[in-house]
Amino acid sequence: MKIVRAEYGPCIMRTEDPEWRFALAARRVSESWIVALTSDEGVVGYGCSARSPHMGSTMATTEAAMREFLSRLEGRDPMDVEDVVRDMDAQLAGNYHAKAGIDVALYDLAAKSLGLPLYKLLGGKLRESVPILRILAIKSPDKMAENALLLMEKGYRYFKIKLHGEQKEDVDRVRAIRKAVGDDIHLTIDANQSYNAKDAIRALNRMADFDIEIAEQPVPAGDLEGLKLVTDSVPMVVEADESARTLEDVAVLTKGRIVDAITLKAPRFGGIRNTITAARLCESANIRHRLGSAVGSRLLAATSIHLAVALPGVSYACELGEFDRLLDDPFEGIEIVNGSIALPSGAGCGVTPRPGALQNLTRC
Repeated sequence: MKIVRAEYGPCIMRTEDPEWRFALAARRVSESWIVALTSDEGVVGYGCSARSPHMGSTMATTEAAMREFLSRLEGRDPMDVEDVVRDMDAQLAGNYHAKAGIDVALYDLAAKSLGLPLYKLLGGKLRESVPILRILAIKSPDKMAENALLLMEKGYRYFKIKLHGEQKEDVDRVRAIRKAVGDDIHLTIDANQSYNAKDAIRALNRMADFDIEIAEQPVPAGDLEGLKLVTDSVPMVVEADESARTLEDVAVLTKGRIVDAITLKAPRFGGIRNTITAARLCESANIRHRLGSAVGSRLLAATSIHLAVALPGVSYACELGEFDRLLDDPFEGIEIVNGSIALPSGAGCGVTPRPGALQNLTRC
């Protein structure tokens, strides 16, 4: 089997809430590139290269790197994931978001060619569905509490509260949401690097009264000493996000036991292959891990669902439901029911393009 055509095209999805924001940015649209690899058997594998400016990738930089990688794929065997990944790393350092779309498309194409769901290539499934953690974007405390109640009505039981580093306002947000949702709902917080270590310790210890289970990335990504100080000083699980940009970062975090947990994101690490490696590093150090936010098409979420059901160490709800607040998705095949996503059926990732949605792909 050989790849005979490598194509890509933009995926621009509007958000239902044009005022959606977190500490680092405001997002009115979700932007990414769709990768399509066609084999000589007529099978097409799809991947998604999401842009993430706060993690170092824009639409322009991702496209430039992706074109370089795609131009060398025709004639390659899609089963040779390790060889392709090695070549991409030798060709251009970093650029993991661009590499991720190609990595995932290779896995999707390989699984479809074998007539197997993707999880079969990842070691088999350990669970049938994935509980979903939904994000509450930064707004007034009352509005965030109102949004939490609306999501509860849809069956969600796990929420992540976005904060922005103003201690009193952030504590008020957590208090209002806990009061609104009651004691049985699982709450986490994410400051997206907006605190220094001492302020984070004060704020998180105040929030502990509201039964916060995970505190994600409270301090700047590069402040590992401060991150460890917070981990050692608060009662809830402290989780790295922006501090875990690469496999090398994960190795440092786990070896030094700098955090209690790490959120894993396939787009950030360069795709499925490296995400599995990151999970193994966490397992070896007994560090908790889960699949983090996949903001974009159902294609992104489906990839992470297969990882979530196959990785034995995934120990908490995953952030794979953000497509539910986006419009114009070119893919279909998964939906959220009562706060969970069932493992999609069918070969590969289990999602397919909507009719006519991918008409204008560019061949490399």
